[in-house]
Amino acid sequence: MTERDIPESWSPARATEPDDMTLQTPKRQFAETHGSGVPATGEALSSLKRRKKSSSEKVVDSHDSSRKPGKLPRWTKSWILWTLLLALVPGSIGFMAMSMLFKLPTAPNCPSIFWPLASASVRLHCAQLAASKQTVNDLLQAIALVKQLPQNHPLRVEIDKNIEDWSSEILKLADGSFQTGKLDEAIATARKIPEDLSARKLVEDKITHWQSIWSKAEGIYKEAEDHTREGRWHQAFMTAAKLLRVDNKFWETTRYEQLNGLITGARVDGEKLAKAEGLAKNGTVNNLLEAIKLGQSIGQNSYIYQKAQKAIPEFGRKMLDLAQVKLDRQNADEAISIAQQIPSVTGLDGDTQDFITLAEAQRSAWIGTTIGLEGAISQAQQISTTRPVYDKAQKLIARWQLEIQDVALLEKARSLASLGTVSDLTAAINEAQLVPASNPRGREAKSEIGRWVGQIQTIQDRPYLDRADQIALVDDMNSLQAAIAEASQVRRGRALYPEARKKIRTWTAKIERIQDQPYLDQARALARDGNFNDAIRTAQQIADGRALAREAQGDIDNWQEQVNARENWKQAREVAQGGTPDALSEAIRLARRVPDSSMLRGDANVAIDQWSQQLLDIARSQSESDVERAIETARLIPRRSAAYSTAREQIRTWREFLNPPEPQQTEEASPSESTNNEPQ
Repeated sequence: MTERDIPESWSPARATEPDDMTLQTPKRQFAETHGSGVPATGEALSSLKRRKKSSSEKVVDSHDSSRKPGKLPRWTKSWILWTLLLALVPGSIGFMAMSMLFKLPTAPNCPSIFWPLASASVRLHCAQLAASKQTVNDLLQAIALVKQLPQNHPLRVEIDKNIEDWSSEILKLADGSFQTGKLDEAIATARKIPEDLSARKLVEDKITHWQSIWSKAEGIYKEAEDHTREGRWHQAFMTAAKLLRVDNKFWETTRYEQLNGLITGARVDGEKLAKAEGLAKNGTVNNLLEAIKLGQSIGQNSYIYQKAQKAIPEFGRKMLDLAQVKLDRQNADEAISIAQQIPSVTGLDGDTQDFITLAEAQRSAWIGTTIGLEGAISQAQQISTTRPVYDKAQKLIARWQLEIQDVALLEKARSLASLGTVSDLTAAINEAQLVPASNPRGREAKSEIGRWVGQIQTIQDRPYLDRADQIALVDDMNSLQAAIAEASQVRRGRALYPEARKKIRTWTAKIERIQDQPYLDQARALARDGNFNDAIRTAQQIADGRALAREAQGDIDNWQEQVNARENWKQAREVAQGGTPDALSEAIRLARRVPDSSMLRGDANVAIDQWSQQLLDIARSQSESDVERAIETARLIPRRSAAYSTAREQIRTWREFLNPPEPQQTEEASPSESTNNEPQ
């Protein structure tokens, strides 16, 4: 079969030039077609007739030329010749028959066939050739070639089977388009199947199924994108994994890999943005600049891009806030320096320039002179009416205009106060009071007035304190009390009142020491003699809050400890006289309560060792009849006592006696020998 046998493209209704064959009736054409497998053409029939006629004429001529009347040719009498003819002729006929039998018929040229007169077999043959190409258009052409044939045609069963197969192939090709991600193409292909075919019933169900899968996949994709944009990486990856089970190769491979890559990239970018936000929280200029740089590094294709773009101006705004803090502290130079470092990428160029302009204006105003204020007003007037800080600039200008008037008043007041006399200071106060409290310099004027009032009060009250210091130099009770009386003339709220109260407290403490020292000395003398109870009662005469109260209380606490030590020591000796293990143990407990700082501690240690030895002796006596009881008694001996180590060793021995170790069995010993050797 040659390439021309396969129809590349033809129309089922294509007309060709009719030949002798096409003029035959359909019935004769069908008969001749089925005789040879292909339709015979008129040219072929004419050629065959001419060959037959020529051959007949040659035979007649030959016979005529060799025949003589009344006599047969000589060769007709040769038996050898007849023998050869009988052998060759049947063989030649058989050979020719076999050759014609095995000779394939010539295939029809499908593209050039006139289809209105083409036979069913030709249509089916050409349709099968077209369908073998496995393209949508060729399969549709194949269906179109044969589906219009009559329903009662002898080839109808084969035709219907082929149409069903070709329709299924079209659906498979459509499904292939769907699997490669071409949903619209798949739908368009499926709907090309003729509506009168049975396969068409499956088309809409198939399309609905595809659309359902596609919609589900798109929903999964969008959900994963939403998780990604919110930084929920785990949920994003888990959602993306659902694409692996949507029954579509395009979504399971291409789109899944694309989405997975986007999520992975977004997570990296998310970590960058999180780091940037962490740096921004620290609030230093360098950290904010680094945060802006990290935000810039996130590309436009990232799901985090929009968040990064939103965060960058916020980082820049935080830099402006830092600059404002510096400006509020009247550190204009550093504030301007911070503002100048804000990158243009933040989109805050206009705000930054406005801030710098107002900062420079405020720096000029802080000079506090008329010239400085006028310069500040001129700078603030550069802010145009369209800028967000225009109202702020106008308020500052109005304030500075008022300040110009106030500065003149304050300069005059300061000039008067510089002379330092009460009258000059009073005049300065009167001048400063002309500045209204509501004016920008009202607080400054009030502060200056307070300072000058303090200077006047100091001039007036200093003599009282000077006289008090002179009187207190004698340092006895009478002089100290007189000094206190003199200093008390400085009243509360006056400039020297804190200094006067400090001097009064010092002199009062000296008086209290003079008054209370005898009680403390007497108490200490009683304590040295061991009379701690009397010492405590004597020291308690010093009241709380007096100069020696804390010192006296310290001595009282120490003496009370000594009293308690004596009581414990006395009680321990009394209890120990019982001589029983419980009595000795209680005596040891009481003796150990004697503090190390007590003079009785040495006696208590000696007694503890003696009572511990007594406990050990009692335990050894008890072991002769009751080892368990002996162990309990020995355990009462305290650590750090002289008998403690011996008692622990004795307890170990008694326990081994009560719980002897199992004897080791040798390999040679028989079971009976082992039993006989056990301790009874």
